[in-house]
This record gives sequence, C-alpha cells and structure tokens, in this order.
Amino acid sequence: MKGFGVIEKGKVGWLYKEDPWCDRDEVLVEPVALAPCTSDIHSAYQMEGEYLKNRILGHESVGRIIEKGSAVTDFSIGDMVVIPSTTPTWKHPEIQDSYHQHAGGAFSGINFSSYEDGTFADKIRVRSADMNLALLPDEIKPETACMVTDMMTTGFHGAELSEVKFGDTVVVFGIGPVGLMAVAGAKLMGAGKLIAVGTRPDCIKIAKEYGATNIINYKEGDLAEQIFDLTDGKGVDASIVCGGNVDTFNAAFAVTKNGGNIANLNMFTAVPGFTIPIGPPSAFLGHKTLRGGLCPGGRRRMERLLSMVAANRVDPSKLITHRFYGLSAIEDAFYLMKDKPKDLIKPVVLIDA
Repeated sequence: MKGFGVIEKGKVGWLYKEDPWCDRDEVLVEPVALAPCTSDIHSAYQMEGEYLKNRILGHESVGRIIEKGSAVTDFSIGDMVVIPSTTPTWKHPEIQDSYHQHAGGAFSGINFSSYEDGTFADKIRVRSADMNLALLPDEIKPETACMVTDMMTTGFHGAELSEVKFGDTVVVFGIGPVGLMAVAGAKLMGAGKLIAVGTRPDCIKIAKEYGATNIINYKEGDLAEQIFDLTDGKGVDASIVCGGNVDTFNAAFAVTKNGGNIANLNMFTAVPGFTIPIGPPSAFLGHKTLRGGLCPGGRRRMERLLSMVAANRVDPSKLITHRFYGLSAIEDAFYLMKDKPKDLIKPVVLIDA
C-alpha cells in the first residue's frame, strides 16, 4: 500500500506498507476523490508526541469498494461510497449517549490518521461498513460528496450546536470551508440576519451565496464593537466560532446575548488554555451556553446530508477552488493547504472520476 503521511513530526512524505485486510464487518475501498484538510496540517506539524509517526494522513474521501468482509450485507464490490470522516465502531456504550465521535475515548470515532492509517492511500480500510458508509447518489459528483464528509457535516454541526431558530441573528467567525458551511447551515435552520466575519474576497463571495447578509472585516476595528454596531447594540442570538484565535473566541462570548448560544468548532491545538472575561453586564450569570463539538459521522448522517445536496438545498462543491488529478497529486494539494494562498478555499484530488 502506498500513502502520503507523517514520517515523523514536522516531516511528511510517501509511505509504503503492507496492504490492509478487512475483517468481517469491514471493506476495502479504492479512492476516487480525496481532499486535504487543515486538521491534516495540524496533525503533521502541531501534534505532540510520536504517535503519528509513519501514519498515513487523510479523512475526506469517496471511493469504490474493492473487497468486503463476510458480514457486510448492505454494500457490494463495485459500489461507489461516501466515507465520513468520523467512523466509529458503534460498539461502545457512549453511542447510546449520542456521542459517537468520542465512543471508546476522546476522539476515538475519528479513526482515520488518529488511530489508524488515513485515506491518502491507494487502499482504504473502513470499519463497521454497514453503519458508516453511504452510497453515492448517481446525481452527485464524487468531488461534491467529498465536501460532505467533513466540511459540510462539521459546519452544519456548528449551526446545530448553536441552536439557530427562525429569525435569529447569527454570527459566524471565520469563513474558511467549515465556516462557509456553517453559514449555509444557519441559513437553512432559519437565521434572519446572518453575519460572516472574514477578509478573503473569494470566501466573502461564497458566504453571500450561502446566505450571509452582512460581512465584517476583523481588520477594520474591534470585532465586538463592529458586531454591536451592526445589531444596534443588541448582540446576536447565536455565535459559531470556526476560526481565529483567543480574542475571536472572547468576542463571540461578548456579543452573544444573555440566553444565547456559542458553538466552537475551532481546534485550539496550539493554545494550552485561555481566560474568558466575565465582567459586566452579565458577570458570567447570563444563561449563555457554550458548546464545542466534533464533526458527526456515520451512515445516517451522510445519507441525510447527501439528500439535501441531491434536492439542491445546498451545493458544497462551491467550496472547491483547486482540482488535482492522480493519487500522487495529494502531495501538491497537501502543501497548497499548508500554504493557504488567498484564492484557496478547498482543494480536491480526483483519481478516477
């Protein structure tokens, strides 16, 4: 098996390993569409310890089944399938508590590249196939479905965690690919005024297409003050944090109304901790709810989101700005994601469309 991943912390390259094998409830998939993610960059350059040494990266993928275990009943060899980023075994008690992302331990549902080799390879092993995979609808391109596996499910989860209601004033901090999907999700959940915070022209354009009614440039003044000015001093009902730093997070807390919700999707991997100011007016007694969440996965989540794409409720392919071809091009796509040029939103690698 050939794959692209972490050779050692801070060093990435091609890895060559024995071919994976599939257990009774597992399948092997050859990739058709792959996409690098910011978290792949975090894994390669920011994670502490040696546990990712010689680990293939990647967790956003669509492919074709080439082998299956005897207990897999819902899928056949040759099926085109969507592989969610989160693929738990569905055998842990936490599943019944609705925390499948952490079933069996923190982040344990995120198997790819965290606990086993990821999807930047010529063969991908998928555990609990009947519970995790979703068939690729004929009317959806593999590259579009690839945006569903992480970006769409994560961004929409931000809208869910912030409990957006009809007519709510909502702000999304950071409009990279996850933030853009949070904008789309908040609109679909009924947001009224929908504020997007960002500076990149291409991202601003797509944010407006997804439903943003107002754009705030954090470089043009104090972030919280700009939001209060835009809301006549009232603040927002819901904040969704998809990027930025500690100051961004504190601005989200400050502008959220008493009784409102703050959802955090940002990975603060380089920050050991920070202080949330609790001064007036509510002195930390304002009935604000703060939630942080990891991307939901599994078969039904993918099927539901894919049905929205098929019904033209949302088009996640708008995120794609760069296309590469062939498995070997994953290296170029990875470094593009690392460098983040201004015209980049999301790259995709197409192997056999």
